[in-house]
Amino acid sequence: MDHLDQLALLGGGLLAGIASSSVGAASLISFPILVAVGLPPVVANASNTVGLVPAGVGGALGYRRELAEYPRLSSAVIATSAAGGVVGATLLLVLDPGVFEAIVPWLILFASALVAAQPMISAWARRRTLRRGLAPRDRQTMSGPVAGLSTLMGVYGGYFGAAQGVILVAFYALGIDVELRIINALKTLAIFASNVVATVVFVIWADLDWAAVVLVGLGSLVGGYLGALIGRRLPPWLFRVLVVVMGLTVGLTMLL
Repeated sequence: MDHLDQLALLGGGLLAGIASSSVGAASLISFPILVAVGLPPVVANASNTVGLVPAGVGGALGYRRELAEYPRLSSAVIATSAAGGVVGATLLLVLDPGVFEAIVPWLILFASALVAAQPMISAWARRRTLRRGLAPRDRQTMSGPVAGLSTLMGVYGGYFGAAQGVILVAFYALGIDVELRIINALKTLAIFASNVVATVVFVIWADLDWAAVVLVGLGSLVGGYLGALIGRRLPPWLFRVLVVVMGLTVGLTMLL
């Protein structure tokens, strides 16, 4: 690995950290760079997950006020994402990577559509509830279906994780009735939780490139904190547009 490769990994980690906390598509930046500098795909994937843990630390610090507003939601996000992350990391080590990657582009495109349609879907659900004469239910706690989806996304994060944040924003926004800035903070926490437990699995059993891990990690720590500052200040409509554009770009690129 020459100096140019090292600089690419450090810069890629920085950009990935910013993307993780703001838009939620870190691996789409850092994973291709790891492969480009010569790492085998599975080694690159595992090293990328470990290297992005510092981004979660920076992001959680940046969003600490938002997470403190909803401690029960934050705890539920950690528990479900961590449980899924263990399963996903194990699957990466025992299954053919092509099995899961085949559905990733379609999942990303579907999630992008959900993010775009979420305001209309939520408004329709509230109108339907009021027409039936029922009070809108409290959606500031995690329901069973949302918890199941959060766990499934933890599996995805531990296994591959590309655009995990895009998908999480879609599901959380539809199932939890809080501001989009809170959704963004919960998304960042979920990615962090799944990456941490996957890191434990990878450190014990996977083949890692520690030089790449350190470089990506240093960049992602700073980027994660900067991304939280950016994400907090983004207007909801602009954040939604960025998520949809990122998701469509990634999904179509992976298909083509």
